[in-house]
Amino acid sequence: MNPRREMIDGVLSATPAMIAAAPFGLLFGALAIDNGMSVFEVALMSATIFAGASQMVGIDLFGDRIAPWLIVLSIFAVNFRHVLYSAVIGRHTRSWAAWQRFVGFFFLIDPQFAEAEKRAESGKPLSFIWFVSGGLTFYVTWLFEGWLGAVFGSLVKNPADYGIDFLLTVYFLVLVMGFRKRSNWLPVVIVSAVVSVGAYMLVGSPWHVSIGAIAGVAVAAAIGGRPKIMVE
Repeated sequence: MNPRREMIDGVLSATPAMIAAAPFGLLFGALAIDNGMSVFEVALMSATIFAGASQMVGIDLFGDRIAPWLIVLSIFAVNFRHVLYSAVIGRHTRSWAAWQRFVGFFFLIDPQFAEAEKRAESGKPLSFIWFVSGGLTFYVTWLFEGWLGAVFGSLVKNPADYGIDFLLTVYFLVLVMGFRKRSNWLPVVIVSAVVSVGAYMLVGSPWHVSIGAIAGVAVAAAIGGRPKIMVE
């Protein structure tokens, strides 16, 4: 294994997602300032939570003056899918040391999970150097985008009115479609979507995210078998 080549591959794998998420990072910074946060608080939130959807939920809840424990619980509900990600990725990282998993899984965000699965399916090893190189690339740019949005976001009045936040929905759809060749993809997606919508109407946000994810996992477990690639 060539460490330099692994590092370059990691950076290149993160670049498309980094570019796609840029408007959302800028929007988060602008909305956070609009909700009364300081530039330092915006940067600190991005550095510690490092999850766009959860950060959006957080700034909405901060503005409503909700109890801190409820905010933490709500962010956990949105981020529960990362627990599922780690369970899937874990089978590819058995050669990693405990400290490497601790460090590496901090960067286990949605695009990193998708890229890791694509790399594993192609037969390439999921090395720690590759994983962290891609994660750090996204992490540093995410911090910069949030800071940039916080500093200059005040120049744009009512940034949410432009509908840029809808880019997150489009982005997630692209990630989901990336797994469409798996044999059990369609039933899992359908059940997850239907249950999530139902949970949103009956229970509310952000719990519908975790409930939909759990429903999808249940369907995948019921179908059973190792995911296979469909031949076109």
